[in-house]
Amino acid sequence: MTTSPTQLTLRHLRADGWTAEVVERWNPHARVRQDLFGIIDVIGVRGADTIGVQTTSAHNVAARIRKIADSGNVAALREAGWILRVHGWAKVGRRWTLTRDEDVS
Repeated sequence: MTTSPTQLTLRHLRADGWTAEVVERWNPHARVRQDLFGIIDVIGVRGADTIGVQTTSAHNVAARIRKIADSGNVAALREAGWILRVHGWAKVGRRWTLTRDEDVS
């Protein structure tokens, strides 16, 4: 079984000192995954910082950036001081690599 981008992001954030958890959830009635605030798969805290990360494959990063930019929740999260990022993962050789770590403004 392959490792999901979400699990890769969790490992990456935890290795970087973040306390991180998955916040997307499965809605069995609609049969879809629902992101926190419609845009966040993983949340992390480190000191006074909070990070919200949308995880995806490397080639879908631009679409996820647009998704976040179009969200009505971004202003409130920015006002609260949150860091918003998109992690794009690609398999390079036999290893998964974070090839795109985009800050969303």
